[in-house]
Amino acid sequence: MKKSELVEAVAEKAGLTKADATRAIDAFTETVTCALAKGDKVPLVGFGTFQTSKRAARNGRNPQTGETVHIAARTAVSFKAGAALKEAVNK
Repeated sequence: MKKSELVEAVAEKAGLTKADATRAIDAFTETVTCALAKGDKVPLVGFGTFQTSKRAARNGRNPQTGETVHIAARTAVSFKAGAALKEAVNK
């Protein structure tokens, strides 16, 4: 689903204009992004949880050359689906 399709679906289900739905979706994504950047978890009961985790630095291998390369430490974003979402998808 593309963002334009999501905007259309949200506008229809919530009785909003497409402009209002776009602003709502943009506000949601910006809020979640800011919370994750601060290191906070974002739990949405019944839907799932957005969170970050630290990945340590490690050595990897370039598959084309076989050369060892250093992979820097980073913060990864993950989403764990909630029970209601899992149940809805596995019908």
